[in-house]
Amino acid sequence: MVEAGKTPEELEAEIALQREQLAATVDQLTDKLDVKAQAQHKVADLKDAATTDDGAPRPEVLAAAASLLAMAVVLVVWRIRRDR
Repeated sequence: MVEAGKTPEELEAEIALQREQLAATVDQLTDKLDVKAQAQHKVADLKDAATTDDGAPRPEVLAAAASLLAMAVVLVVWRIRRDR
């Protein structure tokens, strides 16, 4: 539908703007649906959260891993002693 009072140039500019907006929307949807890229971003975010700026593991991550290891050792020892 042609609006009254608009020149062909104005209509072309409006169409061009709508095309750009549509292209941006399609790009956003494509990014959301790209599972592989989403997974890669999540891995990178987790890696950034678990390491310091120089790439070394954060002390709290090491402490959590050590406590999980200690709990596993206690569980194994407890099961071995219980089965005797």
